Amino acid sequence: MLDEEKQRREFMRWVLLRGLYNAEPVGAWEEVLLSIILALYVDATKNEVRRALDYLGERGLVHLTKRPDGRWFGKLARTGTDLVEYAVDCEPGIARPVNLG
Repeated sequence: MLDEEKQRREFMRWVLLRGLYNAEPVGAWEEVLLSIILALYVDATKNEVRRALDYLGERGLVHLTKRPDGRWFGKLARTGTDLVEYAVDCEPGIARPVNLG
């Protein structure tokens, strides 16, 4: 069970990075990102997405704006773009697929 949770967390982080990459150059609100995750994990929660975004923010991959009204907004950082574009190595914690190209 723990291994499945770890896989879910790490894959969710990758999907959020891809979602923000596709939302460039504007970025995306957490509701949009949650809808992407819900397409993969029907039981996903806003808090789960926020934990993943916090993790990505702490790693310097995402810029987060946490508004006073409670909404979060994410935008990919330069290092996040490099990671999604396979320009840099991916450290553990994100389930980035192997680049076959």
